[in-house]
Amino acid sequence: MDRPARVLVVDDEPNIRALLSQTLRLVSFEVRTAESGAQAVTAARDFAPDIVVLDVMMDDLDGFEVARRLGERYPVLFLTARDTVEDRVQGLTLGADDYVAKPFSLEEVVLRIRAILRRSRTSGEDPHTLAYADLEMDIGAHKVHRAGTQVELSPTEFNLLEYLLANAGRVVSKAQILENVWRYDFDGDSSIVESYVYYLRKKIDRWDPPLIHTVRGVGYTLRLPA
Repeated sequence: MDRPARVLVVDDEPNIRALLSQTLRLVSFEVRTAESGAQAVTAARDFAPDIVVLDVMMDDLDGFEVARRLGERYPVLFLTARDTVEDRVQGLTLGADDYVAKPFSLEEVVLRIRAILRRSRTSGEDPHTLAYADLEMDIGAHKVHRAGTQVELSPTEFNLLEYLLANAGRVVSKAQILENVWRYDFDGDSSIVESYVYYLRKKIDRWDPPLIHTVRGVGYTLRLPA
């Protein structure tokens, strides 16, 4: 990218907006802020961000509704004080790419933003395809089909499925997934892996036989049932 990455920071708390925007500018991001959900929708259209850092709990439109209105045009990093499994799953249905729970570390937010941007920039660059059983992934076109039907995936879901397909038949651990899909250079929260596998399974395994399996105490694998 020949320009600084653009980050839209959306939070109804002035202190958080100021802290995040100042920190992100210091590390060479171009930043715009919004103090409400309605402002965020307008700002996204005008600013065309590369990523949206989005608070979940706001008075006019909550972060989930903002993400719904934005569709999957922009990668989203949710800031949330409600870090329950239900909230994570709801966010994943809307295409969220990651979560940071409040109170958060500024370093962690910066690292997660950079990891999401790396994933979104590299997805679709490789022209080859991957396939297993009736599951097909065209990496160049960024498309996935199962049983002949196209499956819509967010960028992070796509990268997770690509990693599982590339290792089809092998068991991969949560740590391996965090390292290769999220590309965290710190100890990431493995619960985000559980959430993404859960929702990816709901999309991919709508058809029989199920392909994504949990190996208790070890990790996950993509393979036909024994």
